[in-house]
Amino acid sequence: MRYKHLFFDLDHTLWDFDANARMTLQQLHVDLHLPEKGIHDFDLFYRNYLAHNDRLWAAYRTGNIRQDELRLKRMWLSLLDFNIDDEELAQQMNELFLQLLPTRTILFPDTIEVLRYLEEKGYRLHLITNGFEETQHAKLQSSGLAPFFKVVVTSEGSNSLKPQKEIFEYALNLTGAAVEESLMIGDTLDVDIAGAFTVGMDAVHVNYNRVAQDIQPTYTIYHLNELKDLL
Repeated sequence: MRYKHLFFDLDHTLWDFDANARMTLQQLHVDLHLPEKGIHDFDLFYRNYLAHNDRLWAAYRTGNIRQDELRLKRMWLSLLDFNIDDEELAQQMNELFLQLLPTRTILFPDTIEVLRYLEEKGYRLHLITNGFEETQHAKLQSSGLAPFFKVVVTSEGSNSLKPQKEIFEYALNLTGAAVEESLMIGDTLDVDIAGAFTVGMDAVHVNYNRVAQDIQPTYTIYHLNELKDLL
């Protein structure tokens, strides 16, 4: 067995962030009476939220904003798109979103089946996630993923972020894994794949959306089930 340690990304790779965020925002849209405040088109609101969230996470990864700014601004900017300049409402949405989101349980197809297969094959399964400690552990517990992972490395817990090499070095040290026996599995080329390469770790790109690859991963799959053939 060439690899012994498999390091997974969580959001967008195993746990379907977009679907879970959509469900949560739909609940807030109703509970906080957002249509009465001028947000009639939920789909547009949701698309805008995702765009703001992606941009703010990019800024967070480069150290340009803090955690609390990211969380509040993604709501505030989404409201501003509908000419709602209400920071108190944005804060209320932020707090409720952070309470509800980690309780959602939508995973990508066959996630549990594939993890069970890999565990039975004798692989040691770990997580490296650019997320906050409490939130990510709550997602794992709610979705039934927690029992599969021996070590969970978050950006908050390691004080570094993918694609920085420090978070990968931290994970390798914490697990006692040799880099040549380790494999990173994630959906984002410039975060998961490029980050793994900084420490010489092989990487699988889970290319759900069949995006063009400007970084060449060690392996490419289009569905988690394909890990059974690869490993």
